[in-house]
Amino acid sequence: MIRVLLADDQSMVREALATLLGLEDDIEVVAQVARGDEVVAAALAHRPDVALLDIEMPGMTGIEAAAGLREACPGVKVVIVTTFGRPGYLRRAMESGAEAFLVKDAPAARLADAVRRVLGGQRVIDPTLAAAALAEGPDPLTARERDVLNAAADGSVNADIARRLLLSEGTVRNYLSTAIQKTGARNRTEAVRIAREKGWL
Repeated sequence: MIRVLLADDQSMVREALATLLGLEDDIEVVAQVARGDEVVAAALAHRPDVALLDIEMPGMTGIEAAAGLREACPGVKVVIVTTFGRPGYLRRAMESGAEAFLVKDAPAARLADAVRRVLGGQRVIDPTLAAAALAEGPDPLTARERDVLNAAADGSVNADIARRLLLSEGTVRNYLSTAIQKTGARNRTEAVRIAREKGWL
């Protein structure tokens, strides 16, 4: 029996996935959580074979939770299941240790098949998304540029961002300027929007 952990902050979606997977003879959902920062503890407590993680959750993203699982429970295979089929998310998910990336509008049979295949050592990636990721190219932002853009997303001024990230105002200004240039945006607000749309943030 394949033991599965489900993490999704939308109760209806999580319960629907649990019900669909429960119909499979060889799959058992052993734990469900609604927050990204509960994933590792649930995995340690229930010892799943596979963790199905949404990307956007409170406490921690599914991508961050995948990285945490890789450290705390390296034997657990990670399948990212998300509404947001963004090429940048795909790249970041694979870098964080995910073995599969599916969008939620995929057929239920494909999800069960992905669970079995990752357990068998295969990678499973939504083909349309894989093609888009290749066409898009790599994420041009550095980790620090992402940090600064994220901090600027709520409208914070450079001085506030500098204090929060323990940087000088000049350094913040330089990171923002480079991020704006790399995203092809006209200003920081547009840079945040573009980076989010592409899944870089």
